[in-house]
Amino acid sequence: MNVFPVRVPSLRERPEDIPLLVRHFAQQNARRSNKAIETIPTETMNSLVQYHWPGNVRELQNVIERAVILSTGPVLKVPLSDLKARKAAGSTNHDTLEEAERKHITTVLGESSWVVGGPSGAAARLGMNRSTLQFRMKKMGIARPAN
Repeated sequence: MNVFPVRVPSLRERPEDIPLLVRHFAQQNARRSNKAIETIPTETMNSLVQYHWPGNVRELQNVIERAVILSTGPVLKVPLSDLKARKAAGSTNHDTLEEAERKHITTVLGESSWVVGGPSGAAARLGMNRSTLQFRMKKMGIARPAN
C-alpha cells in the first residue's frame, strides 16, 4: 500500500460530501435499527455541514448512529447542542487538551453556580462522578473565585 500514497482530504476540507454521508449513514443505521428515517431537517443538515468534525468521518458516523437510535419518528433528530459551532476560518488559536478541559470544566461550574454534586451539579452535566470532578479540579488548580 505504501507504493502509491493516496491523500484523502479531511471532512472539514470537503463539506459538500457531508449531506451525502449523512443520508447514507442515516439509511444504513435505520435499516439496522428497523426504523424508517424519511426526513432530515434543513436546520439539522446546515448545522452538520458547518461543524468542524475533528473526529472526521468516524465522528459523523457516530453522531448519525446515535441520532437514529434516539429518533422516534420518521424525522432524524440530531442533538444539535452536542455540536459546537465551527471556529472562524483561519483561526490558529489552539488550546492544549488540558487547557480545553480546564476551560470546559470552569464554564460548566459557572453555569451550575459552582454546585459540584447533585442532579443539576457540574459533575452530572459533565457526565462524571462528583469525586472525579473534585480530583480534576484539585489537579488543575480550579477553585471557586472569591466574590
